[in-house]
Amino acid sequence: MFSLLPRSTNPELLSSKLFNEETFYPKFLKDISNCLSELVIECPFITNRRLSALMPTLQKLKARGTRITVNTRDPDEQDNAYWRAEASSALARLQRVGVQVIFTDSHHRKLAIIDRRILWEGSLNILSQSDSCEVMRRIESRPMAWQMIRYLKLDQKLN
Repeated sequence: MFSLLPRSTNPELLSSKLFNEETFYPKFLKDISNCLSELVIECPFITNRRLSALMPTLQKLKARGTRITVNTRDPDEQDNAYWRAEASSALARLQRVGVQVIFTDSHHRKLAIIDRRILWEGSLNILSQSDSCEVMRRIESRPMAWQMIRYLKLDQKLN
């Protein structure tokens, strides 16, 4: 049998699972509900509507002492006044419950890292997705989560 995958393909990547905009949030919420120490979300856009669906779980995590970091665009980078105000309001909600917010210029990555052992990556804006057709890959792998942390230099940004 012919295989397009190199022999050195990581078996953890081969066991990864794909999710769409309908299947992503139930699994993601389950994953973050089980988060023990650290949640990192990178998402360029944020809306109050999507944040409202995630906020109860995020508040429970903060009450348990979980460190949560959101890396996003500065609201001033948004296209118009409405989206700037929307992002500012949503980010203020996160900061009020103790979420660390980091701004990265021209940011467009969509990923989450849970306890440095589960990596979600793909095209779905976790904190703003609404009506778009998207894909996210879930990889349960400490080495791959750490690879992403080092690649993005998050270990230098997370305090």
